[in-house]
Amino acid sequence: MAYCAYCVNRRSSNVKRAKFTVDEVVTLTIEFYKRNYIEGLFLSSGIIRSPDYTMEQMLLVAKKLRRDHGFRGYIHLKTIPEASPWLIEEAGLWADRLSINLELPTEHSLERLAPEKDGASIEGAMAQMFERIEEAREERRHFSPAGQTTQMIVGADDTTDADVLRTSAKLYGNYAMKRVYYSAFSPIPDSSAILPLKSPPLMRESRLYQADWLLRYYGFQVEEIAESSEQGMLDLDVDPKLAWALKNRHLFPVDVNHAEREMLLRVPGLGARAVDKLVAARRHTTLRLEDVARLTSGLKRAKPFLVTTDYHPKARLDRQDLRERLIEKPQQLSLFA
Repeated sequence: MAYCAYCVNRRSSNVKRAKFTVDEVVTLTIEFYKRNYIEGLFLSSGIIRSPDYTMEQMLLVAKKLRRDHGFRGYIHLKTIPEASPWLIEEAGLWADRLSINLELPTEHSLERLAPEKDGASIEGAMAQMFERIEEAREERRHFSPAGQTTQMIVGADDTTDADVLRTSAKLYGNYAMKRVYYSAFSPIPDSSAILPLKSPPLMRESRLYQADWLLRYYGFQVEEIAESSEQGMLDLDVDPKLAWALKNRHLFPVDVNHAEREMLLRVPGLGARAVDKLVAARRHTTLRLEDVARLTSGLKRAKPFLVTTDYHPKARLDRQDLRERLIEKPQQLSLFA
């Protein structure tokens, strides 16, 4: 078990340990699967004895499920970067998805909070996975067909949201990462004095996911999102797309009947699917405000930033209170708009 200051299961933590045998995990998975309790298995482990031994045990679980029991459910294996490359490669033959946790967004954070982890070796393992996944796809072989993912702890140190997103963008670009997960730091018993005494706001985690969505599906660049933040931290009161639009009011309003798809994707309140439907519909008709209302639940946010054939925003975009008027209650938050 490695020493990670933020982890309750770290080697120095005074907690009871427990583990399942390979056959116990296999039996539990099969029994739950037969009863339709689960659709698949997500398997992770602390290091037992050595990285290779632990990886081998996890690999055996996947292999027995597939080979001995004909298991056809989803298998996601959390691999161990220090394990032998051939073990990780074999895992990809049996799992649908592989992942390696980067844990923290910067090398400085790793050195300070998880000194036994090496960012270079973690990224090396990611690169190896990426190459094998690409080779298998080209050769139409089965190797982790659902790609790879990773996770980062947020709020365990003073790393800014902008730096977190820069790291995510690099991972998406270099290793075709399918998803980066963000996990808010949670205080643990008998923790190190270098850790904060309380968790970051949960809304910070939500805003990072929304910003991540903008990077992957809405054509935003990290620096555009960062420029809309305050000292590198995302606004907790408004979503990052709205924060960007408020910082760039000179680009709005846009006409839904003529604007490019790329610009419509930047209108607050319009999700990607709504934009695609708008673009398809305007080929056959001139869009009115009621047409937009049918395609999005975020019309309140969108109205100040768009024009239709029968609507031009009465509220001036330079109104000082526009941000306050558009702040949403928690139950109204949407990840996709």
